[in-house]
Amino acid sequence: MIHGIKEQRAAAVAEMRSMVEKATAEKRNLNSDEAAKFDTLKTKVTELEGQESRASFLAETERRMMGEPAKGGYTDLTNQVSVMKVLQAKMEGRNLDGAEAEYHQEAERRTGRKAQGVFIPMSAIEQRANTTTSAPELVANIHRADQYIEPFRNELLARRLGVRVLSGLTGNVTIPKHGSGVSVGWVAENGDLSESGMTFDNVTLSPKHAGGITELSRQLIMQSSPDAERLVTDDLRFMLAKAIDTALIKGGGTNEPKGVLSTTGIQSASLATLNWQSVLSMKEKLELVNATAANWLMSKKVSTKFAGTEKSTGTGIYLLSGGQIADLPAYSTNQVPNVDVDSGVAILGDWSQVLLGIWSEIDILVNPYDSAAYARGAVKIRAMSTVDIAVRHAESFVVANDVAI
Repeated sequence: MIHGIKEQRAAAVAEMRSMVEKATAEKRNLNSDEAAKFDTLKTKVTELEGQESRASFLAETERRMMGEPAKGGYTDLTNQVSVMKVLQAKMEGRNLDGAEAEYHQEAERRTGRKAQGVFIPMSAIEQRANTTTSAPELVANIHRADQYIEPFRNELLARRLGVRVLSGLTGNVTIPKHGSGVSVGWVAENGDLSESGMTFDNVTLSPKHAGGITELSRQLIMQSSPDAERLVTDDLRFMLAKAIDTALIKGGGTNEPKGVLSTTGIQSASLATLNWQSVLSMKEKLELVNATAANWLMSKKVSTKFAGTEKSTGTGIYLLSGGQIADLPAYSTNQVPNVDVDSGVAILGDWSQVLLGIWSEIDILVNPYDSAAYARGAVKIRAMSTVDIAVRHAESFVVANDVAI
């Protein structure tokens, strides 16, 4: 529709231009017939412009109803966002433009709220983090920024294990859940059946906030190299991703969402005597409630314990071999807490039963006026994320917290 309107307008404009150029070449003004035709075409162009404006409005409205940004797909837009451009704009006191401005506007529209700072997608900061103390080193004249040595970090695994992500949330979320069903029994002839009914429950999600503040030098932010941007985004990403990962596994602290280990109703098991039979018993607990065992998650020390324990003495075959335990993938990270210096935790379950609700993946606010930072020409940057966590079926996890380490 819009394309056809544009073609008609272009044809009318071309005809008008042809009339004017002909008269100019003949060194004369438009005659009365040409002038009348010109005015008619001018009116037509004005009408077509109105039609195009209305058609564009309708197309834009329909696009918004479908939840897609104006320029390309939503995924394409998030991939274009540059954290460095956001920081530079805010430090220089100018408005955002380009993909950064469009994403921010789209995020505000989707969430239905105004950000205190600037919305950016989690995908814009998908690398590991580094500290700002080494930032001046990255712009030295002969320094190899591309060879920067990163610090060691805990492996962030929980979100990668198949957690269900609900993004773009606005209000609190309530998800109905089946409680108990109708009971059926056998009766004698002409006997009365027992009456029963179904019961229901809810799984709820409400916003919980995580965030932190860091300081970056003016010179680092003003650098336009990809290396400088990677350093900045690494810090921001790891700060928030670690907090969310920790909450998914345990959480339950002050103002924290409740993760798997803090959820009431998860099944427990014992691996105090770590052997093949105790491993199979953990799998059996899930099978008895019709849950699916998808993978194992444990601390590094517990992983070492599994890898050093034989299935049967003298066989040389270990419980953890080839990255698997009992034919299921096994993952380990220091994000899984140990009970104490002598006991560790092993989690067997299905992480697709965990819901991660996201109201704001990352909200960045730049403050160049903090007195201490101002004296050094640096800026403070606050990054916050608003999420919540809920487990759909607590019985889909079995936890052993007595593995001897």
